[in-house]
Amino acid sequence: MVAKYAALRKKLKEEGNYEALDKLPRNASPVRLHNRCKLTGRPRGYIRRFGICRVKFRELALEGKIPGITKASW
Repeated sequence: MVAKYAALRKKLKEEGNYEALDKLPRNASPVRLHNRCKLTGRPRGYIRRFGICRVKFRELALEGKIPGITKASW
């Protein structure tokens, strides 16, 4: 949605037309982007390095589907 409205937002900002800018969808603003799990879409507990949430990370790690990740034991 951000990409869809990017050109229009830029044009309205340059013109200073803040009334029209205010009528655009709120999710069209790049500030509102949020990292989400690629598998489930979960917004919380996101692990950037893997691009998935902690829940799916744990499941996949226990199944051995993430190379180099093992459960800690000492």
